Amino acid sequence: MAEEDGDHQPLRGSDPPDQVLDTVLETVLQFLTCRQDRNSASLVCQSWHRAEALTRSELFIGNCYAVSPARATARFPRVESIYIKGRPRFADFNLMPRNWGAHFRPWVSAMSRAYPWLEKVYLKRMSLTNDDLALLADSFRQFKELELVFCEGFGTKGLSEIASKCRQLRVLDLSDTEVIDDAMDWISSFPEGETPLESLTFDCVECEINFEALEGLVARSPSLKKLRLNRYVSIRQLYQLLIKAPQLTHLGTGSFSQSENIQHLDDNQDLDYHSAFAACKSLVCLSGFKEVMPEYLPSIYPVCANLTSLNFSYTNINPQQFRSVIVHCHKLQNLWLLDTVCDEGLQAVAASCKDLRELRVFPVHPDEDIEGPVSEVGLQAISEGCRKLQSILYFCQRMTNEAVIAMSRNCPDLVVFRLCIMGRHQPDHVTRKPMDEGFGAIVKNCRKLTRLAVSGLLTDKAFSYIGQYGKLVRTLSVAFAGDSDMGLRYVLEGCPRLQKLEIRDSPFGDEALWAGAHRYYNMRFLWMSSCRVSRLGCQEIARSMPHLVVELLRYEEEDAPFVEEDNNNFSVLYMYRSLEQTRNDAPESVTIL
Repeated sequence: MAEEDGDHQPLRGSDPPDQVLDTVLETVLQFLTCRQDRNSASLVCQSWHRAEALTRSELFIGNCYAVSPARATARFPRVESIYIKGRPRFADFNLMPRNWGAHFRPWVSAMSRAYPWLEKVYLKRMSLTNDDLALLADSFRQFKELELVFCEGFGTKGLSEIASKCRQLRVLDLSDTEVIDDAMDWISSFPEGETPLESLTFDCVECEINFEALEGLVARSPSLKKLRLNRYVSIRQLYQLLIKAPQLTHLGTGSFSQSENIQHLDDNQDLDYHSAFAACKSLVCLSGFKEVMPEYLPSIYPVCANLTSLNFSYTNINPQQFRSVIVHCHKLQNLWLLDTVCDEGLQAVAASCKDLRELRVFPVHPDEDIEGPVSEVGLQAISEGCRKLQSILYFCQRMTNEAVIAMSRNCPDLVVFRLCIMGRHQPDHVTRKPMDEGFGAIVKNCRKLTRLAVSGLLTDKAFSYIGQYGKLVRTLSVAFAGDSDMGLRYVLEGCPRLQKLEIRDSPFGDEALWAGAHRYYNMRFLWMSSCRVSRLGCQEIARSMPHLVVELLRYEEEDAPFVEEDNNNFSVLYMYRSLEQTRNDAPESVTIL
């Protein structure tokens, strides 16, 4: 009985109640993975704010200038994975100075001191050097994953540092990234013996690789599931790799054509490419085809039935060649392609791919004056045949309201709708009326829509529809559209969740800019290129909103210096929220107000 009574006595040295609650809270928050939910949790009270910071292992920085590396590492001391974005998206279209900024050096320097256990780095539109990659490789002994998307500034020497020193490396993915040829055989830098490599993507690397070293690396990487090759890998070399890695789930084929330099195989040897692909029973994602020879396309037929993702966005093939492949792809959910497949190719997609969720159609000739091979015919076919569609990016030269309205009715689950009519101010090419009703139908009928890109001849009426019905829209891109400032006011006053607003070549001026003053602190950024805003209007915004960074950019060919009295001596307005002082790495082509 004494022992039972003793069980209810407080133990000496037990944790105080507050510390117990903090421990419980930290344990619970470890299971909260969505960063939006974590952001909300951190705002509940001071103890939640502290506990959330201590348990956050993944850190997302949507703008590298919104917060300093020192502030981020002090606030979140236990980060294992970090995601950082730099330049805005329009940098991809040469609409900002190439040397604008977004340098990785301050971040990797801070992380090397704060996060010695760091395992993953994901960078998008950042500038980094070989020295940055060397510091990364030297600082993080448990480093496992590096993903670089639309990055620049480094070369094969930096890749060699990563390959040779990061011995636990599982992922090295380079996508749409410029890599300088330092005449360094980086593939040979991977350590000898079995590797833990799971994913290797270098399809964007525009220099030759040591194929013998690559073949050996693939052979001693039994966990390799994802391999994307550059155009210097021929189809004969691809055959050798497939024989050694039939376990692949994601494959970028390289050139998919013959090479003049065949070192390991007799040119006359008849290789069974069909059987090599047939042995890849787990393959679900296929891309590459950089310099495709159509006669080899039948070799991929054995894997088509199992594909969920197919990327032909580098593949210039005609409708007949494309149709011969797509008729076998009944499980396809993601499809990227060039408009060379024409409306006939899109009709074949509609007939075969009933489970399609994402479609991107890119122009092979992005010229406003060329008659495009895809039109409203292809769009309407997709809407009628692919009713599970959730995301579409569609470049074309002509469109009709009828086709867009049909898509809004047939595909109500659309989350992303990006229609890029490349000719400026193009109306409905049948009725010659503005495209207002088409885009209005999209925001009315697609209630899950979060990303929208509009183009063509649009009046303020279209923007009034967006403001009235686009309550979930977070990203809006506008090109060559609008009547007056009122159009932008409709959007800024009517879209409560708007985070990213991109506008180019539209008639919006100072009045429209001021209409969003109450919103800018809650948005990630505003980009206005070749619009009617003045320097004085931008200065007023900068004075009234001290935590908003207002940058005026000139294109590189514009050599004239800024003149205080000249209100229009700039091409781009880029505004973003920031907790820090004005950055000190802006080039001469950028003026920060």
